[in-house]
Amino acid sequence: MTTKTTEKPKTTKRVRRTYLYAVGRRKSAVARVRLYENDKESSIVINEKKISEYATTPEIQRIIESPLKVVSLEKFPKITIKVSGGGIMSQADAIKLGIARILLKFEPKYKDLLKAEKMFTRDPRVKERKKPGLKRARKAAQWSKR
Repeated sequence: MTTKTTEKPKTTKRVRRTYLYAVGRRKSAVARVRLYENDKESSIVINEKKISEYATTPEIQRIIESPLKVVSLEKFPKITIKVSGGGIMSQADAIKLGIARILLKFEPKYKDLLKAEKMFTRDPRVKERKKPGLKRARKAAQWSKR
């Protein structure tokens, strides 16, 4: 009679890291931003990609990093972002709003600098829905008198 010994799989101990959390929105894009307070590493990670891989054009990188430049943070903690919905420009604007909100939680004295640059303004414009009987939201078929 042989007995099987089952070994328990080794579990790795998860390290709980403290972070600040904020949400940025633009059109249908939603960015969930986390700023890790005790992290020595200084980086921005968007959807598990470095910022240079995610934002291929310099203009998009400039939009995303603009709140950090306003408060002149060269050495900032690690920021991770999960963004979904919308296009690349609306995602960049959602990330910008999320980073601005998280910087306010991180250091309340940045409020005046960020507010002067209108970083907290959420752009409320969204695409209007299509109405029944019309081709698009407002475009109708050409009207003929006779």
